[in-house]
Amino acid sequence: MRLLPLDRSVLDARATILRPDELVTVDDATEGAEAVLVFGEEIAAVGSVDECRARAASLGRPDPEVRRLPGTLLPGFVDPHAHPLMYGQMMTWVDCGPERASTIPAIVALLREAAENTPAGRPIRGYGYEHRNLAEKRHPRKEELDAVADDREVYLMNASGHGGVVNSFTLRRNGVTRDTPDPDGGVFFRDEHGELTGELSDAACNILTGVTGVKVGRHGPNFHLEDEPEEHARQLAAAQEKFLAAGVTAIGDAQVTRREFDMYLRLDEAGRLKTRVHMYLLSHLLDQALEMGLHGAFGTTRLAFAGIKFYADGTLGGWTAYFPDGYVGDPCRTGQLYHDPKDYAALIGKAHEAGLQTATHAQSPDAIAMVLDAIEDAQQRNPRPDARHRIEHCGLPSPEQIERMAALGVHPVNQPQHYYNWGEGVTDAVGTPGERFNPLGEFQAAGVPVTLSSDAPVAEPNPLEAIQTAVTRTTRRGHRLGGDDLLIDVRSAVAAHTIAGARVLGRERDLGSITPGKRADFVLLDENPLTCDPSRIAGIGVLETWIDGEVAR
Repeated sequence: MRLLPLDRSVLDARATILRPDELVTVDDATEGAEAVLVFGEEIAAVGSVDECRARAASLGRPDPEVRRLPGTLLPGFVDPHAHPLMYGQMMTWVDCGPERASTIPAIVALLREAAENTPAGRPIRGYGYEHRNLAEKRHPRKEELDAVADDREVYLMNASGHGGVVNSFTLRRNGVTRDTPDPDGGVFFRDEHGELTGELSDAACNILTGVTGVKVGRHGPNFHLEDEPEEHARQLAAAQEKFLAAGVTAIGDAQVTRREFDMYLRLDEAGRLKTRVHMYLLSHLLDQALEMGLHGAFGTTRLAFAGIKFYADGTLGGWTAYFPDGYVGDPCRTGQLYHDPKDYAALIGKAHEAGLQTATHAQSPDAIAMVLDAIEDAQQRNPRPDARHRIEHCGLPSPEQIERMAALGVHPVNQPQHYYNWGEGVTDAVGTPGERFNPLGEFQAAGVPVTLSSDAPVAEPNPLEAIQTAVTRTTRRGHRLGGDDLLIDVRSAVAAHTIAGARVLGRERDLGSITPGKRADFVLLDENPLTCDPSRIAGIGVLETWIDGEVAR
């Protein structure tokens, strides 16, 4: 048994022994235990019921409550890459995903129904379409969205979150014409005659944020659409309930601007922040962060600043990830890099020298190479052991790049649900190399840590679905790409969504496993993912989610 050397100042805390049907601790030192002693907000002992009872007695609690838990107890899931406010906001939009609409007319019908029930002048916004999932195999056009409304904004966001399609009114209102140049880091798409199609990506989405809205320039896709502060607070509160319902107790917000920062502070001050949130400020705020003295992670156990988020390229789902030789599915598209490599290296070097962790979105081999070159250069100039720089998504690294990640101590943060939802689309886009999309088994074989997340709202915050996909590599359509060397086993997948997530957030000392001394954050499942049929893991029910020794949901 392992014991917690408790501070005597907490000895007025309540002691409870949790006795689940099965216990998965994600800690080799406590694996095989049958019970957990929770003392206040922390784990005081892990072992047999008798050992936990003896420890409670040594703490002045000779008769602790023993609570039977029907199900399997695990550490709370950690989702180190998500966008909670964006997710909460999109819960108020129209779901145009593949389960609701498989054709463009079906999408238009959903949006028109919403328009009929929305007060005049208010925008109509939908989300979730992926053009390869549509019968037409193309993006909708502005003329088709004009049929929804021609007197107010209509915006249909791509499932990737990196852009979408707008109606003609939105382009006119913002003075965008066929002669308008593309902004740095974004595209207004045109047809073969040079006419605007209505599709826009990344920095071009700045037109949707209004005069006073958040502007991020070429530093990332702009999904920071404003609502009233009270509405944003409601959206964020609703989103965290979804995370809790899935057993997620800690989150990394992978793109924080003043909009998200303000909302987290409001929710925390009101005592309504239930999940643990770790904020990654978008790189357009790097200089301001350094001016404020943010030279390292800091915060409380519920709300913390963790690092800086960067973008190297776009998204595979929207065909804006950088492939300079063009996409197999559309040779005229090459995607883009957000920064000149020298400019990007300077940004990474500045953050690294200040002691900050960086997290960079990069999907294509060229973009991943740019990230690794910048990190290597920063480490050579200012060596920092265990800097834990991250590559977000890291969809198609070469085997040689994976070896470089191992040598540099880089942590890729993957989203198997991207593979689950549209894995086939990657091979449609880039050909045979796309079969290696999300090569988790190759990471593991090279000694690179495997870390899983959702990227909500690009996918639902559902760790069990991510774990199942990491183990089976089976898509929503029942396909499987690549060989067995890309798989990981279920125990590794569970660890990748718990202790590995805690590690990339810098919280492995108090989160991510059922270990004495850590916070009492748990998820109770109605079946053990380690022993059930791997194809059924996503269907396991979440019975309870605990944070700080209390049931949060």
